[in-house]
Amino acid sequence: MYTKQALRELGVTPGTLSAEQLRNFDEQGFIIVENVLSPEECARMREAFERLHAAEKDQGGHEVHVEPGARRLSNIFNKTDAFDKCLWIPEILAVSAHALGEIKVHGANVRDPVKGYGQQDLHVDVPKKFADDWWVVNAMIMFDDMTLDNGPTRIVPGSQWWAPINVPYVNIGDWEPEPLSEEDAARVPADLSAPYPGEVLVEAPAGSAIICNSSMWHSGTLKKSDRPRRMLHLTYTRRDLPQQLTQLDYLTPELYNRMSPVKRYLLEIEPPKPGDGILRQPKKDHKGWWN
Repeated sequence: MYTKQALRELGVTPGTLSAEQLRNFDEQGFIIVENVLSPEECARMREAFERLHAAEKDQGGHEVHVEPGARRLSNIFNKTDAFDKCLWIPEILAVSAHALGEIKVHGANVRDPVKGYGQQDLHVDVPKKFADDWWVVNAMIMFDDMTLDNGPTRIVPGSQWWAPINVPYVNIGDWEPEPLSEEDAARVPADLSAPYPGEVLVEAPAGSAIICNSSMWHSGTLKKSDRPRRMLHLTYTRRDLPQQLTQLDYLTPELYNRMSPVKRYLLEIEPPKPGDGILRQPKKDHKGWWN
């Protein structure tokens, strides 16, 4: 099994994304695709989130990180089949393969920031060793509208081509930072929480996917309203890199049995066989989280 074969079996073709979408992703670092989920699917996923979070409460997301100021869930596919559709959205798979090559699921965390929280410093989720050394694609799949008053993500278009800044320790892997060039140093603001020239506050309706290069400078912003902003952060990574949540460590018979061989390949839930190779880097202790 290999990625192109797996994606073709899942309905991803060379025409899944337009040339303009691919160009925008390459140049700007993100695209927004609307209507990847129906209103009925969004409603089902909102209900599943509320039901599971009511059971886990303050421990929600504990498999990855419990985040003060946000309601979270992790390890979601072993708990319900409600979110399965998100794994096989053709546009997300197509962008991930376009950017990364051979891919697998990296992580999946449902998140809803609480009013008065969500403000973050500018950062990148992962580093890189050279200009187009992309490690992760992050799809923010919206179950509710993302608006200017419920904590929209802010992004700096095109910044994936710049030096990585403020990388969470847990995601550094085997990367060693190098001194910044004069040009890169001039781009880094003194205050990472302040507005940045050219930044965009992303607005997107429920049912859409905001697909981002995780090397792009971005951050959360303050949530000013009580209006929910439930979304799934679904990330894909290269197959030589570790998963955020090692799916095999949490695998249930129910999840394994409802996944086809192609889907098991992309989730990486088949036990490793001799000759599969080893990951390029060890996984570090969790001292941060994907946001």
